[in-house]
Formats: sequence, C-alpha cells, structure tokens
Amino acid sequence: MTDPIDLLTHNQAAWNRQAAQGCAWSAPVSAEEIATARAGNWSAARLTPGPLPTGWLDQVRGRRILCLAAGGGQQAPILAAAGADVTVFDFSEGQLDQDRKVAAREGLDLRCVQGDMRDLSVFADASFDVIFHPISNLYIPDVRPVWRECARVLAPQGELLSSFWNPVVFVADRDPALTAQGLVRPNRRLPYSDIAPLSAEDLAAKRERSVKVAGAQSGSTDHMVSGLVEKAGK
Repeated sequence: MTDPIDLLTHNQAAWNRQAAQGCAWSAPVSAEEIATARAGNWSAARLTPGPLPTGWLDQVRGRRILCLAAGGGQQAPILAAAGADVTVFDFSEGQLDQDRKVAAREGLDLRCVQGDMRDLSVFADASFDVIFHPISNLYIPDVRPVWRECARVLAPQGELLSSFWNPVVFVADRDPALTAQGLVRPNRRLPYSDIAPLSAEDLAAKRERSVKVAGAQSGSTDHMVSGLVEKAGK
C-alpha cells in the first residue's frame, strides 16, 4: 500500500527540481525578450504555451500585477520590463530564484514572495490591479480558497487572468498508441484527483517520476500530483 502523500510538499519539491534543471516552465527569459518587453511588446508573458488572446492584457505600464504561482523567471520579469509594478508569489523557492536571477541580470524592480496560493494574507485588501495566474491551481486540494483570496487582494474593477488544464487530460487513458491515432479513451470520472482514483501502483509510479524528473527538457508535468479537477466550466 502506498504511504499517504502530502500533496503540497510533493509538488513543491517537484517544482524545485524542475527549476534546478531549467525545464520549459522554469527557463529564465532571455535578454532579448526583456529588451522587447521594454520596447512595449510583452507577448512573451504567457498563461499557456500560446500567446495571450487579443484584449486580455493590453496595458501593463504602472499597473500593480501579482504573478500568482508564476515563478520560473518568465512572466514576472517580462511584465516588469514592460513597466508594471510586479510581485511574483510562488510556493517553490527554486522557481522564485529564477525570477531573482533575471531581475538581477536585467536590473528589474521585482518583488518575490514565497507562500501558498491559498493564503495571500501577506497582502492587504485591494493590493493589485491584475492577477496573472498561469496553470497551477490543479496542484492544490481545493481551488476555492485561491479564488477567495484573489477577490480580496484585487482592487475594484481588477482583472484575474487564469488558465487551466482541460479536464479530459486527466480522465483519458494515456496510451501512446491511442494518442498516435488522435483518440481519447476515458477511464476515470470527474471530478478527479490523482490521490483518489489512481491505484497504489500508479500513484507510486508518479511519485517515482517526480524523483527522476525524466525528460525534464520536455516540460512535462506528469510527475506532479493533481488535487481536485472539476468538470469544465464548473
């Protein structure tokens, strides 16, 4: 039988290892990308692998932006270089170190705060105009405290930009043969959590992948353990 897993500690350690290996979501942006942002193009700041949709973040200069669970030396330095007043908040010190490195290299004014995204008590009410929240809230047991804290620290008329995994990623049988055919075969139900439906053997294998971080440069997060993933739109 698999030992009980501490979801947050497991994922924190996994992200620290990702950062140490410079994986896809932990590779600091280049000097060229910073120069582009300073010139007024911050499109390299992304919520997903693709660019932001038009109209999502058209103005950043002078705005107070919280990059929530967004360490890794990517989004926060780009937005700071574009003129925003940026704070990056992340559970992983390794990820935050990537932001510190870029800030030091480029002379950026960037605040880095370590903590749990469900508890933003270090910030006063209405502290931010924008929260920039890339895919990350599936790595906690319950996302509702995150939304409550976001609502509290956002100023009136503030904006929350967030991204999510499609739940089909979790319910599908990840059979390479099916993937090659463009097919999805569901074998789990929603709402979903790695901790509940996975067999002891599958969960142990996922934990082992976290230790090895195999194929780190691919940017895969398959070694992370997800909390509760609800139905799309719920």
